[in-house]
Amino acid sequence: MDINTNWKEIRMHFSKSFKSSLHVSIASVNAENNPTVTPIGSLFLNDDQTGFYFEKYPTKLPVNVSSNPNVCVLGVNSSKWFWVKSLFKEKFSSAPAMKLYGTLGEKRKATEDENRALVRRMRSTNTLKGHTYLWGKMDSVREITFTRVEKINLGKMMAKL
Repeated sequence: MDINTNWKEIRMHFSKSFKSSLHVSIASVNAENNPTVTPIGSLFLNDDQTGFYFEKYPTKLPVNVSSNPNVCVLGVNSSKWFWVKSLFKEKFSSAPAMKLYGTLGEKRKATEDENRALVRRMRSTNTLKGHTYLWGKMDSVREITFTRVEKINLGKMMAKL
């Protein structure tokens, strides 16, 4: 799968993954070459093989980027309906999971457009008690530049993908 040619499909997959799982997982490596995975609920993919996430809670990613800026982002479509339908038909209509490989950029202040995107995504929870605690004062983002994509291979059920 080509990251440039298939970027629209990749963005759609990660949108479905977020809707079904409410997060993606970002793997990074620390200075001692030990891997770690961080769940991120605020990843957004731009139109140009880049993205960003709001960096309020992650503690390991900001430290790991200083020694190794490379990351791998895993998005899994966890929709029960998607899986039941695929298992019944013995084939997937689209990839159930994808990994994006890229490099973390500098942490910076979020733009108004980025803040609006977060507000739009989280609007369904804005009347709940924990909304302000989790999503309030999200003012810093970190950019990611993606260089390649990989579909997760699940054998025969992915033969036509």
